[in-house]
Amino acid sequence: MPDLAHHNLDIKRVAILFAGGPAPAANAVISTAAFSFLEEGAQVYGIKHGYSRLAEYTAAGPLTEGEDYVRFTHDTLINARSSRGIMIGTARTNPGKHVNSPAHLKDPELVAPLRRVYEGLCSLEIDALISIGGDDTLKTANKLKMFQDNLPGDARRFPVVHLPKTIDNDYSGIDFTFGFFTAVETLAEEIRNLNFDAAAGRAYFLCEAMGRSAGWLAYGAAIAGEASMVLSVEDITGALADEEVVNADSGATRKVMAIDRVIDRMVDMMLAREREGRPYGTIVIAEGMAEFLPSKYLEGITRDDHGHINISLINLSALISRLLAERYTERTGKHRKVNGLQLGYEARCAPPHAYDVILGSQLGVGAYRALVEEKLNGVMVSSSGQFDLHYVPFDELVDPQTLVTKVRFIEQNSDFHRLARFLEACVDN
Repeated sequence: MPDLAHHNLDIKRVAILFAGGPAPAANAVISTAAFSFLEEGAQVYGIKHGYSRLAEYTAAGPLTEGEDYVRFTHDTLINARSSRGIMIGTARTNPGKHVNSPAHLKDPELVAPLRRVYEGLCSLEIDALISIGGDDTLKTANKLKMFQDNLPGDARRFPVVHLPKTIDNDYSGIDFTFGFFTAVETLAEEIRNLNFDAAAGRAYFLCEAMGRSAGWLAYGAAIAGEASMVLSVEDITGALADEEVVNADSGATRKVMAIDRVIDRMVDMMLAREREGRPYGTIVIAEGMAEFLPSKYLEGITRDDHGHINISLINLSALISRLLAERYTERTGKHRKVNGLQLGYEARCAPPHAYDVILGSQLGVGAYRALVEEKLNGVMVSSSGQFDLHYVPFDELVDPQTLVTKVRFIEQNSDFHRLARFLEACVDN
């Protein structure tokens, strides 16, 4: 493990910032972090809507209280811990998107948005930043720390501590992220409802769950919701994977879904259930499988600020459900209705379950303990076991050359992965 970076500041002002998509128990994290510092007599600033205002700080003038940030008080935290939503809002603005290597931090133009963020926070005279968000927000937190590391010796510096957030649960360095189990239960309840609908009409529902990089949410919702089958990006391997030439001159290839075999695997499951007297069911797929579609299905699809394919422009559930219905008819001569549905947004601000409130609260308090008790800088707060706190250095989570985070996939043939296979209709696995 790398040596942990420490600071020697007396923290009197702290800023809390939330970025990226919502997650249940967000307010548990924000409110407990704020409460911990308020109890010590510190001032706590909630930066509103992520980095959106900070990234344009200089051009837009001074930050305005109430519009750009709020000051927390004990009164503003009453009953906040178990409330829905995000009390300081969020946004996807990415001030570090042009910084893709340590060398870029020395380029004034590339680093300009990070500098504006730094200057905006310095204008509030903060002594520490608590960053809450997904992997892109973790990358930004790391870049903001590295930016300060490159400043002149007499420049103002403040430590940065990050709290992991994603309902996708694909974070390295922590077993489960806050909001994951609430999101799983929300989607599982929808799947349970669809099971009865499917049985009544002898039909199938094909549900596309959120999860760009890994299949935790799809697998969790399918298992808890008693779905008939689940497939995710981790399953695009072996017989279900192909290679596609993307550059004829260089011979470069990319892994793609063997879409015919994926569809046939689903049909095999449907036929197995029919032999058991159950001509209906639900199938869950992860949205990230869209990244593995053959190129002919991705023509005209743009990319977002983070370089990701705009999955929102690909209705994967509609595509796969159509192909599945057609293939079922080809193989059986019969018709079976397959309805495609996209699930996910409704889970992100669901009422948080007790587990997520407890986990979120521990992470929020962990930010205080990291900054005040341990005097750490450049760490992510983690929890495991009996909600024991751990502090993981950014260096262990971010590639030092590319500044890209490491995704945590479901391990093939792990007991969790095998659990879903055990619970599916018996097909050739």
